[in-house]
Amino acid sequence: MKKIIFFWSLILLTSLTVSAKEIFIEPSDNSQEEVQTALIELSSGDILTLSPGTFVFEDGLSLDVDEVIVRGSGINETILDFKNQMSGAQGLLVTSDRVTLKDFAVADAKGDAIKVIGAEGINMINLKTEWTGGPKSTNGAYGLYPVESTDVLIDGCVAIGASDAGIYVGQSKNIIVRNSVAQYNVAGIEIENSYYADVYDNLSSHNTGGILVFDLPDLPQQGGHHVRVFRNKVIDNDTDNFAPEGNIVGEVPRGTGIIIQANSDVEVFDNDISGNGTVNVSIVTYSNETQDENYNPHPKSIQIHGNRFGEGGFDPDVETGELAAILFELSGGNMPDIFWDGILPTSQIIFGQPDGERLVLSNNGDATFLTINPLKYLLPFFDPVETDISEYEGEVRPLAEITINSF
Repeated sequence: MKKIIFFWSLILLTSLTVSAKEIFIEPSDNSQEEVQTALIELSSGDILTLSPGTFVFEDGLSLDVDEVIVRGSGINETILDFKNQMSGAQGLLVTSDRVTLKDFAVADAKGDAIKVIGAEGINMINLKTEWTGGPKSTNGAYGLYPVESTDVLIDGCVAIGASDAGIYVGQSKNIIVRNSVAQYNVAGIEIENSYYADVYDNLSSHNTGGILVFDLPDLPQQGGHHVRVFRNKVIDNDTDNFAPEGNIVGEVPRGTGIIIQANSDVEVFDNDISGNGTVNVSIVTYSNETQDENYNPHPKSIQIHGNRFGEGGFDPDVETGELAAILFELSGGNMPDIFWDGILPTSQIIFGQPDGERLVLSNNGDATFLTINPLKYLLPFFDPVETDISEYEGEVRPLAEITINSF
């Protein structure tokens, strides 16, 4: 019986392998129809290969087939050009599982460049998204944009010119962002309302803000947690904020390195953080009003250790950045490397934080620090500003490495 089962299993595997096909497409005057038709007619196991050259599109593309590969010949060889796009909210929209996108570029999409919704397994490898006219509020919001997904891999990618975030992962879990470059975006790399993410070996430079770890209200998945940010270069983030008016990321001051907002269990270590003109690292509470009763606006269990800090705070964005203006006033113009707003739930202001939720700052070289003591802030004749970083030395509790299911 076992031999019979093995025999038919082998026959089935062989038939699946034989039925899988590879489709090659070259640029032509009919690229829109040829590529979109191929994306529709793919079957599980198929590979769509786009040859070197520039493919010009007037409409967005979409893919809804599981277990396929869409690949080009390299980010400088295969270009998907959407500068003449007339319809569609994205350049490429993926709504299927276990998809690999690799080795091509998406340029000048009308909206988001590559959006992935609800995928169980997405590999984004050696991709480039760019708005070639430079930073503009009319650029698409997101470059690489997986949302509501699990097992997300972004590896070796480049994102340039997004008016919100170049590399963004939202409301997702089991995430790896590595070996990538984000430049001239409002936010370089953003992990939002997500669980279990590793962000490492990336370069985030010349953005408004380098790396953001945010949690926001009024979203189906909240309480972002367990995010590690390590071995990154978060340097020279100096682009004026060009987000469209009303976007939450529009509040990020020019010259911000890393911001952690309303997340828990975040570990930031072994990074090079310098050249950020407002502040190198900020830990802040979500400050806008919200009616979401389930939302916790306070960060907790944040560990920042073993980083290398260079010059920061030398050109604070006091005219357009509210956070920068407040920090400039509190510091007397002597901007710190690490800022914590000190805002806590009322019970913790009175009775103190639980040990496991306290901010830990260890082994960060000569990094300077500033926080606000909320009790002193409420009392007259007391200076609420505290700058003694040694008060926050503590035992580091390393978070676990993130693993994702490969396919």
